[in-house]
Amino acid sequence: MSSTETTPDHADRTDFEDADRGLVARPASATVTADDGRVVWDFGASAFLDGECPDTVHPSLWRQSQLCARAGLYEVTEGVLQIRGYDLSNMTLVEGERGVVVVDPLVSRECAAAGLALYREHRGDRPVTAVLYTHSHIDHFGGVLGVVGPDDDVPIVAPRGFMADSVSENVYAGTAMLRRGMYHTGTGLPPGPTGLVGVGLGYAASQGLPSLLPPTLEITRTGQEETLDGVRFRFQMTPGTEAPSEMNFHLPAHRALCMAENATHTLHNILTLRGALVRDARMWSRFLSEAVELFGDDSDVVFASHHWPTWGADRLRTFLTDQRDLYAYLHDQTLRLLNEGYTGTEIAELIELPPRLAAAWHARGYYGSVSHNVKAVYQRYMGWYDGHPSSLWEHPPAESAERYVDCMGGLDSVLAKARSYLNDGDLRFAAQLLKHATFAAPESAEAQDLLAQAFERLGYGAECGTWRNNYLMAAQELRGGVKPTSISAGSMASALSVEQVFDSLAIRVDGPRAWDVDLVTSWYFTDLDRRYRVTLRNGALTHTLTTRPVEDAALALTLTKPRLMDMLSSGEPLTGVDHTGDPGVLRALMSVLDAPDPDFAIVTP
Repeated sequence: MSSTETTPDHADRTDFEDADRGLVARPASATVTADDGRVVWDFGASAFLDGECPDTVHPSLWRQSQLCARAGLYEVTEGVLQIRGYDLSNMTLVEGERGVVVVDPLVSRECAAAGLALYREHRGDRPVTAVLYTHSHIDHFGGVLGVVGPDDDVPIVAPRGFMADSVSENVYAGTAMLRRGMYHTGTGLPPGPTGLVGVGLGYAASQGLPSLLPPTLEITRTGQEETLDGVRFRFQMTPGTEAPSEMNFHLPAHRALCMAENATHTLHNILTLRGALVRDARMWSRFLSEAVELFGDDSDVVFASHHWPTWGADRLRTFLTDQRDLYAYLHDQTLRLLNEGYTGTEIAELIELPPRLAAAWHARGYYGSVSHNVKAVYQRYMGWYDGHPSSLWEHPPAESAERYVDCMGGLDSVLAKARSYLNDGDLRFAAQLLKHATFAAPESAEAQDLLAQAFERLGYGAECGTWRNNYLMAAQELRGGVKPTSISAGSMASALSVEQVFDSLAIRVDGPRAWDVDLVTSWYFTDLDRRYRVTLRNGALTHTLTTRPVEDAALALTLTKPRLMDMLSSGEPLTGVDHTGDPGVLRALMSVLDAPDPDFAIVTP
């Protein structure tokens, strides 16, 4: 941030008034626990935020975290309530004729169940009559089995493409995303002024058990209407915005507009630091315009699956149009500058928000940032390559680091220079130097300690919650090593389709080990009446749906989809499975599968 940039008014308490408005009840207990007694959510962990902002936290982030830490059951408008502060996201409850429609049931089943219990304690023991997922991120569906059972006969509503996108983000790349997500959310940081103060989008993510039930009702177009438990929902499709498949909805009878995660009280991510597909800032802006046009005149309150609502027709219109302009400005200015020859890194140093947006609390970069969003827009259009031919074939980090350190006169010289930059306050370049030092000499405790100091100071000064968490997680791991990842994407495996299961196996094939393996198998699923030809050849595992017998299969299996899931998790995969041919073929396939590493190194080689 430049010294001349406009900043919001800290005396403005409107957000605090909105965040407290409609409180029905505070949490009924101090913690949420799993069946084994493990604490998955601690309401007291954020109590330190009641105090004054310390010098180890950016004042703007401290303010945002105070707002996000508020927890309880809140009324948005008559018949629409929210559970807030029980997880990273909000769970919305829309009361119907017979029961309640649950929207976005949090990350974990334990927290969703606790939230629903609080609602029922104060609004009656209403049955869940429908579940609605606004989009394909785990904090909006993971707790579904905390509000309904796997065999309950209730509609589960989601936007078109939900299952494919939730699997691609949470299973295909799930291990890497979960590992980087530890940095993103600060999982493992101790709560407090020198540790976790929040994520910007919420206080933290719960550590319970995620789940997934497939949708039974798909929303495919803007303007589609569905009646759920007597309540009319009007939908707006917003693909490629905050998630690949996402939708907003309007409740005409309540004059209430839900913006999913497309308009929250922060600048969001065009590319999240945990990893994701790059989002389309241009279309994000246009869908916000469309939402105002479709629903603005018929709404008295706008709410989302994070943060707190905005009430009043004029205020909600200003909020939505400012959010629209925010994403449009970042998109258009990045394109303007890249067409003048600047790279993403250079553009990130040049762009500042217009004064009106910079002064709006909801446009501050608590979860996303101007810097990394600009780089994401550049990446969407131009890719990873910056146009300079030296970037085409760089050495990997460790090999580059060895050469840089050698050119700078050796490790001692690099460390001396790094100390100088640290003392001068150039923490950014000190961290760059010390990255080379730690990758060139991973045995150097001094290099790691200096890098941890740089990251710690960068974290303390960050307004963006995810930047702070990344810096402080890195410092913690440099000093104390990697702590085991606490949750696994595998807990959602039962919701995968057969095709998705085969895809998830294909990305585990160790290509070089499988170069010389050539096999064909047939898989017939009696519960689906489908047959697949599965081939491993040239290190690639491919599958094809076929209506014909697979005559050249070395092994043919007849089974159900649940049995397939049992096979993959058991030590004796063919037990109880009808098969003909050579069982050794399946063993050969399994022998070339890698086990993902959920605890891979990030800040050390």
